[in-house]
Amino acid sequence: MGAFAVVRTGGKMYRVEPGQILVVERVETDGDLTFKEVLMVSDETGTSFAEGGTPLPVTVKARILGQERETKIIVFKKKKRKNYRRKQGHRQNVSRIQILEIVRGA
Repeated sequence: MGAFAVVRTGGKMYRVEPGQILVVERVETDGDLTFKEVLMVSDETGTSFAEGGTPLPVTVKARILGQERETKIIVFKKKKRKNYRRKQGHRQNVSRIQILEIVRGA
C-alpha cells in the first residue's frame, strides 16, 4: 500500500493518494495548488496524526483539471394541509483536481 494523506478543504476531509482524481468544493485558483492543512499522513516511514489543532508539517500538491457544476438537486418544501409548496433547484460549483505528490517536512 502506498502513501496517503487526509486533507481538509471546503469543510470536508478527504483521503488522498498520489495520482488520484477527486471532486471537491470550488477552489478559486488556477493551475497548481497546495493543501497545507494535512490531518494525517501515512507512508513507508510511518503514520503521523495532527494533534491539538496544529496541522502536520506536510504539504499535498495538486493540479486543478477543471471547474464544473454538479448535477441539479431539487429542494422541495411542503407543509401539509396549509397549501404551502416551494420548489427550488440547486447546482453546486465544484473543482476536479488531481493529487500530484505528498511532501513530508515541507
